[in-house]
Amino acid sequence: MIIEDLAARRVGVVQAGGLSSLALGIWLREQGVDAHHYVADLGQSGPDDLAALVDSLRTAGLPATLVDLRPAMAALGLDLLRYQARHDGGYWNTTGASRLVLVEQLAPVLRADGRTVLAHGCVGGGNDQRRFARYGARLAPDLGVYAPWTDPAALARFPNRAAMYAAVTGAGLWLDPGSDADRSTDANLAGASHESTELEDLATPVAPKTLTPRWSAWPADAPTDGGSVTVTIEAGRVTDVGGHGADPVAVLTAANHLGATHGSWLRDVVERRIIGTRCRGVYEAPGLEVLDVAWHKALEVTLDPYSRALYEQLGGALGAAVYEARYRDPVAAAARAALDALTAAVSATVELTLRGGAVTAAGVRTPGGDTDRQTRFGTGGHQWRDLAPAAA
Repeated sequence: MIIEDLAARRVGVVQAGGLSSLALGIWLREQGVDAHHYVADLGQSGPDDLAALVDSLRTAGLPATLVDLRPAMAALGLDLLRYQARHDGGYWNTTGASRLVLVEQLAPVLRADGRTVLAHGCVGGGNDQRRFARYGARLAPDLGVYAPWTDPAALARFPNRAAMYAAVTGAGLWLDPGSDADRSTDANLAGASHESTELEDLATPVAPKTLTPRWSAWPADAPTDGGSVTVTIEAGRVTDVGGHGADPVAVLTAANHLGATHGSWLRDVVERRIIGTRCRGVYEAPGLEVLDVAWHKALEVTLDPYSRALYEQLGGALGAAVYEARYRDPVAAAARAALDALTAAVSATVELTLRGGAVTAAGVRTPGGDTDRQTRFGTGGHQWRDLAPAAA
């Protein structure tokens, strides 16, 4: 779609406070387009920041509504953990996952408001433009998708991020603190991605001078006395982190606080992109990094080797599906169904210790007892003995 296609159309703008999506709002206003901004709360910022974003949009004459998508984002984030649906270098696919949440959750809202076009500010020719296009076609084929940075007229108005920054700040719009002419941060409850002019150079180290983490401490700045937490996993799902309960938002919020406080969060990856090229990705996912240690310990004490091999194979396939925006395709649904069956028996209570960026499993208990474990020193050290299962 190009700007002329929006004449007499009612547009819903996916908004989160990033530079390019705010510039999109200015562009649509200048062109006289009937546009409403749906500010998606994915857990990327605190409530005060999002309220400031909504207020600034309205003050600038851009109608806006705040939509709480944290429950859906948290649930999908924990599915990434459960399925190990990761991309190159262990990247947790948090940006690709958020695109699914945005389209799947906002499409009904747009329809209810009589909007017929979904507009987003993602970079032209990139992964996210393709993700919105694919999920739009599969999940909301009745809605048009407007990607301004493939529209020659929009590109002429905003030839670069410096022009966007001048317009957005000049309009008094609240801008995400991780976003300016030379930097971009895409964040949600499951994690954040960091991009910048400096970080695109593979010779640039990821360090305090080149990166400001969204939430997290650098390992060298973490508390020297460390910390500990108990993680409970039942029937393949994390049901508690340190006594905060099973709600997915509570689980990820608690885990994020732990990982961020103790400096466990960073992935620096050169990844394969959807179109076959490569680029650098610097990722911050403190909660998932913490929970991953507990999850792997639970897998070790529950899955048999054949189940584990199939689990890892299917998890890799599902990771590709998340990255490529094919998570709702039939093949991904089949992989999820198989992984659900494999992980139904994964239950354990895992004690974790955290210190200086490292997370360690300090102990694990399973509700069924030691049904297939052997020891030898309990019988003199010269003979292996099967442990009896715990009494019911």
